[in-house]
Formats: sequence, structure tokens, C-alpha cells
Amino acid sequence: MKLLNADEMRDIDRRATEEYGIPSILLMENAGLRIVELIEDLGRGVKGLHVVILAGRGNNGGDGLVAARHLINGGAKVDTFLLGDSQELTQDSGINYDMLGRVKAGIYPLRQEEDLDKLMVSLLSADVIIDAIYGIGFHGSLGEFETQVAKLVNWSQATVISADIPSGVEADTGKIHGEAIRADYTVTFALPKVGLVLDPGKEYAGTLTVADISIPRVLLSDPRVSTHLIDGPMVQHHFAPRRSETHKGTFGHALIIGGSAGMTGAVIMSAYAALRAGAGLVTTAVPESLLSLVDTTVLEIMTRPLPQTRGAAISLEALPAIENLLGTSSVCAIGPGMSRYPEANAILRFVLKNSGIPVIIDADGINALQGDASILKDRQVPVVLTPHPGEMARLTGLSAEAIQQNRLEIARRYALLWGITLVLKGNKTVIASPNGELFVNICGNPGMATAGSGDVLTGIIAGLIAQGLKPLDAAVAGVYLHGMAGDQVVLKTGERGLVAGDLIQAIPDILCDLEEF
Repeated sequence: MKLLNADEMRDIDRRATEEYGIPSILLMENAGLRIVELIEDLGRGVKGLHVVILAGRGNNGGDGLVAARHLINGGAKVDTFLLGDSQELTQDSGINYDMLGRVKAGIYPLRQEEDLDKLMVSLLSADVIIDAIYGIGFHGSLGEFETQVAKLVNWSQATVISADIPSGVEADTGKIHGEAIRADYTVTFALPKVGLVLDPGKEYAGTLTVADISIPRVLLSDPRVSTHLIDGPMVQHHFAPRRSETHKGTFGHALIIGGSAGMTGAVIMSAYAALRAGAGLVTTAVPESLLSLVDTTVLEIMTRPLPQTRGAAISLEALPAIENLLGTSSVCAIGPGMSRYPEANAILRFVLKNSGIPVIIDADGINALQGDASILKDRQVPVVLTPHPGEMARLTGLSAEAIQQNRLEIARRYALLWGITLVLKGNKTVIASPNGELFVNICGNPGMATAGSGDVLTGIIAGLIAQGLKPLDAAVAGVYLHGMAGDQVVLKTGERGLVAGDLIQAIPDILCDLEEF
């Protein structure tokens, strides 16, 4: 499913009217009706309900005015509060304001302190509140008066429904500066807005419903809208049942390069996750002194010893052996547990220059870039880079805080700059493609913030590429599979008790669900 920013939604609205002849007031009528339909579904009708509607001066307020008219027709008691002067309403909202007035509706001004008393009394007996103050055009913070209104709404015990997006939440970022209305339900129109799936906006949106308001489907599938929400249907087609005439070689050979003294767990977990994700063969290439430990941990993993440094990390003498391994593999993941040491940069450069297969760079592989991502361009094969915000900060020179404040655009910018698939990990992991497409994942939970979770993700992506998925498809599907595994595991372990190995054990269950989707 695609995600829209405010400018994209406005352009779609405009094109629906100009190119398809759909009057904007009809779109407003449909939006108001979808809100009423949600109320009906929640309570099996509207008759007898006390509904308070907060309408702003823009088209979002018009959606609320439409809902007021239909609720009155359905037998609800409706109090409509207008924030601002009726003379300042947009054209379509003004028409609906006039229509509402003609049905003898209670429309009250909400412009000054004394008006808040009437609102408070109304809220005390309200069953439902419709928030139609601000829509997708909102930026910044609510004014002092609107902040008081939002606090009263949040204080109320009534069910709160926001039209398109909760007032006070930015549609493009999900940011909230100060106060915002905390909805129990949000009815968003045509497609979800980016700010509804990113925190903190996601938390304020409550249960999200995407409503059809008659915008032509062709406009909603426009390829120029390049931000996507990852869901089951998006990745399910990659997991069709296997044909009977296959063997282990059919499903590829994943090579995992890494490991060092004290950090063998990372490379083992990556390798095991690749196996659980369906790779036919998995080989770990590790410093020779660690071979016996890896050999005895997961019996299905093949191992190859590599010459090592005095500190039990991979040495430059291992390059010929690595070259041979690259020649027999389908994908290479480099970095898990590799440690930070001077030779790591030269080993990574060698892999990028000599690999004829996709390369996933994670963990200490990213650290091996030594803050110089320009070497990513010195390769002939696709690269998937999987940084967390701290690693991304070291690569870009930006602060981790700045990256977290603008995750989508930063991921897009550097994926384009470096020509790679970029997986920016964290809450709401973002995948950016080499041509600027964005994919946002919303499954997963805080329990996954545990040692080794990223190594598991690397292994999953490697396992999917080994089976023939394109790197971008493998990154998108892998992130979703990883998050869904976390959400399944947390039901048994809780967030504090979750460990990375639990995620690996859950992979087969999630794959079974996807195959049956």
C-alpha cells in the first residue's frame, strides 16, 4: 500500500477534479459519510448518540460539517463547534456550513475563552467527538487556544474520531510539537498519510481506517508516489510453495563472513537465520581458531577457516580463500561479529571489488567503511547496507538525533547518492532503493532492541537473496519477516524476555503464514 505526503494528497485531489470531473464538494461529502459509517459500525447505529464535532476553517472542517448533517438525519444529538469565523471557511466548507444551518443544527462559535465553557459542558455528556480541526496541511504547533481545546478533548471520556489525521500531527513526518488530539480512531481518506504510520503520530491516530471517497484508483497507483507501507500482500508472492523437482542447490548458497574472538554469536545467528529463511546452503567464513565453536553450534552450517590476526580476527592473508568462496556462493553478507580493526577496511574493499554476487554489509562491515561510504561506488554488484542510526551517523557526518528526526528523507537521499539498497534500522525500519523508492515497516516491537537482532535480520535477507529474490525485494520481505517474528515471539516472552535467538525459531511459522496468505 502506498503512503502519501501532504503535497501528493493535494495533487491527487486536484487531479480527481480537473482530470476526472469529480467535484471537490463530492469528495468532501464522501469523506463525511465515511466518518458517519465508522460511528455506525462502532455502535450499531447513531440514533440517540450525543456527538460533538470540532470543525476548523479548512476542508477538513468541511468533512466534519458533512458528518454533522448526516448524523442529525440519523437521529443523533449533534453539537458542532466552529473554530474561527464562518466567513473564513473554504468554498466547499462554507456551502456545507450553510446547509447545516438550514437543518436547524446547533452550531456554536469556538473562538475565545468563554466559548470553552460551553464546549466543556457538551463534552461531559458526549458519546463521540469528531476532530475535524486541522487536516494534512497542518505544520508546527497548535496555537494557545487550540491547545486548550485539544487538552479538553483528551481529557474527555468520549470516543474520539479524527478526520484524515489527528489535529496537531504533521502529515509528512508524524511529528507533534506540543499538544495534539489523541484519537481512538482515525478515518483517513484515499491512502494513509506518512505521519499516521510514524511515531509519535501513529500513537495518536489510534485504530486507522482507510476510506474510499471516490478518487479514481489510477491516481492512487501513480508511480510518482514512491513511498510504500509494507504489508503481507506486498511480500506474500515471494513465498509461493516450492516445486517438487528441487534440491538444496536450487535455493542458493549464502556466505557469511565475520566473527572474531568473543563475537562468534553474531556470525552464527546470521547463518542460522539464513538457513531458517530458506537458503539451501550456508557457509560461515571465520577466523580459524573459532572454527570448532561454530562447527558445534548449528550442525547444518558449513564452515571455512580463514587465516587470522593475533587478535583472532580475519587477516589479509585470507583474501585468496575469500575470493574462492565468493566464486561458489549466491550472496555474501560481511560484518557480523567481525570486530573493529585496521585490516577490516581492506577486506571489505576486496569483497566489493571481487564479488560477482550481491553483498550485504552489516555491523562491523559498516564500521569497516571507516566513515567513507564513497567506496560503496567501487563495485559492480548490488549492495544492501543495514545501518542502525548510530552507524548511519558515522557514515554521513550527521547526528543520530538528526537522522531519527528525518529518517525517510535521509534514507532516500543516501540510497540515491550511494546507489544501494539502504535498510535504516530502528523503530519503523525504512528501506530505500537505489532509485529513491521508500518502504516503511510498522511491525516489530521494542523487545527486538536486543543484542543480535540485527544479525538475524542480515541472515534473513541473505537467505532470501540466495533463493533468487532481488536485493530490494529481499530487504523489504526480510524486514517484514523479521518484524512479524518479533511480534509473534513477544506474545510468549514479553518485551524484556525476548532474545535474538527467539526470532530465528519463529521464522518458519511466519513463512508458513505467508505461504498460506
